[in-house]
Amino acid sequence: MVDMPHAPNRLATESSPYLQQHARNPVDWYPWGEEAFEKSRKEDRPIFLSVGYSSCHWCHVMEHESFEDEEVARVLNERFVSIKVDREERPDVDAIYMTAVQMMTGQGGWPMSVFLTPDLKPFYGGTYFPKESMYGRPGFIEVLEHLARLYSQEREKVSQAATEIGRRLTDFDIAPRGDDLPGEKDLELFFRVSAQRFDSTFGGFGGAPKFPHSMDLSLLLRYWQRTGEKLALDIVELTLTKMAEGGMYDQIGGGFHRYSVDRQWLVPHFEKMLYDNALLARTYLEGWQATREPLFLRVGREILDYVIREMTDPAGGFHSATDADSEGEEGKFFVWTPDEVEEALGVDEARIFCLHYDITVGGNFEGKSIPNVSRPIEHIAVSHKLDVAEVERIIADSRKKLYDVRARRVPPFRDEKVIASWSGLMLSAMARGHQVTGDGRYLAAATRAADFIRGELDRDGVLHRIFKDGQTKIPGYLDDYAYVAEGFLDLHEATFDVDHLDFAIDLTERLLREFADGDPGGALFYSSARHTHLIQRRKDIFDNATPSPTWVAAWVLLRLAALTGESRYRKAAEGIYGGLGSLVEKAPMGFATALSGVDFMLGPVLEVAVLGRRDDEETGRALRAIHGRFIPKRVITGADDAVGDDTAARLPLLRNRGRVDGKTTVYLCENFTCDRPLTDIGELERALDERSRAR
Repeated sequence: MVDMPHAPNRLATESSPYLQQHARNPVDWYPWGEEAFEKSRKEDRPIFLSVGYSSCHWCHVMEHESFEDEEVARVLNERFVSIKVDREERPDVDAIYMTAVQMMTGQGGWPMSVFLTPDLKPFYGGTYFPKESMYGRPGFIEVLEHLARLYSQEREKVSQAATEIGRRLTDFDIAPRGDDLPGEKDLELFFRVSAQRFDSTFGGFGGAPKFPHSMDLSLLLRYWQRTGEKLALDIVELTLTKMAEGGMYDQIGGGFHRYSVDRQWLVPHFEKMLYDNALLARTYLEGWQATREPLFLRVGREILDYVIREMTDPAGGFHSATDADSEGEEGKFFVWTPDEVEEALGVDEARIFCLHYDITVGGNFEGKSIPNVSRPIEHIAVSHKLDVAEVERIIADSRKKLYDVRARRVPPFRDEKVIASWSGLMLSAMARGHQVTGDGRYLAAATRAADFIRGELDRDGVLHRIFKDGQTKIPGYLDDYAYVAEGFLDLHEATFDVDHLDFAIDLTERLLREFADGDPGGALFYSSARHTHLIQRRKDIFDNATPSPTWVAAWVLLRLAALTGESRYRKAAEGIYGGLGSLVEKAPMGFATALSGVDFMLGPVLEVAVLGRRDDEETGRALRAIHGRFIPKRVITGADDAVGDDTAARLPLLRNRGRVDGKTTVYLCENFTCDRPLTDIGELERALDERSRAR
């Protein structure tokens, strides 16, 4: 007998791909909102809250085992009000209840399964539950029946648990307060702890599973540049190299998977997230600026090329993720056998490709092979009596051929919703990619994304979080405002277009109005007053998979102060930073983004003004000199020639500046006090070398 598809539930009208994936479950799902809450209150039923995202492998497993199961659905529908939440749409909801789950169980993850009272207070939670008891986990039906009885027959226990968890949530909401500004001692502490956790064999920090920690690597580069500490640079170089050579990096199509399940970066969790690739592109480009290692530039470019090719909407926005699974198997799209490679390349090229990328008969993942660099090109050249350049050509051509072959496979599901914050990160990566490489494709992608954000996500004075299927929804959170403001600031520095700067300023002003807590010296709230039905308004101060938006916002304020001369922006940033020093001492690895901003705040900040036509070769050489060096404490602006009063008022770096003798002219300044104007590229390069040299 063939199972008939279940009739659509309430999720069928939602735009979230994750919610739509559950639209034909027999579970009587509700989206997060008043309709579900009212039903829970009216019928005195506990709420089952299930949180996940579209590319989450174990979310799919739990759906298949439990949410598609009629027996599970019967218990849920009779005894609970079931709510499904996309964590990428509602990170505020996810953060509150993930903290509760971590308190209750000591761990977290997705799918997240939380049970709430009708007033939305959590009293029990976990992550993935199998339908029947296994893996040392209780079965989901067993959990449901137990909690239903508990809620019905021992309500006082439920109330006590909910009250205690609520109290602990309030206590856990740590935020910096006071005037203890962090300083160089905190940067040194971060370095010392990073060095202790560093895996000197495979790079990265700690053991399995391994995450890329791009924010930590970027801070270590800044620490090296500030202090000359070689170990900090060594940590970054080894980690970037090992990640780029491993299976976590898609050797065929570019871009990184989310994390490695092992210590050596071989077997990834195969989903790809936009935010990971935005952050890693930036870090690899910085790594190239600092070391001139060609691998780092190649990987940075390949990440951006992958996003342009596979993750960009025709209208200019960036898609959010691709799934780990295809045709029901994790990683199937990405793995190979020697026979498949030989069929695509022929015997001779296949032999070289398989040697280089570890494609073997036995495989390294469930009988097949994840491409990873196992033998250097130089070794293969010697053993096959070929020039290194010839082997490099064969490898490059083979990757292109195998990409075309792979494109004919069934691809993983792509989540095509556009998320403002993640798009802001990728806008920044594209703008920086153009600065470093001069490639116009990256500038075009950044400009189209900026137009998309302003045209589709910014409506009626509110930056919205989500765009999907023509719908703009959910007022933006702190990360949306902070990351997008940073992206537009980077785009201004890549183009000198004052409109981009103005929009960054406008978003920052709105951010201060919407998310400040009204207490001088206090951190920023993650949600605004526009976000309802929350039991807590939290402050997000720790880095996670993405940078803490609190410190991105503070860093944007510091950069705006350096560009515009507005002291109130620096004062606002210092207010946010107040009291952070005492927190860094307790958990330095959670504050990489904050401390990168501290490095900038401590200065000295190089202020660069470039006067020259953008299509002039001398201007191009000057910009390549500036962007080709790792000078993290820097702001830059420019114009074709002398600027008008309005622009000069907003950008004092351009005030009374102009080209000397009609030549491209660069002004290098600190605190708006400038050295003599430079028109000779050699002199400019020497001056920049002095400022980029590790101390």
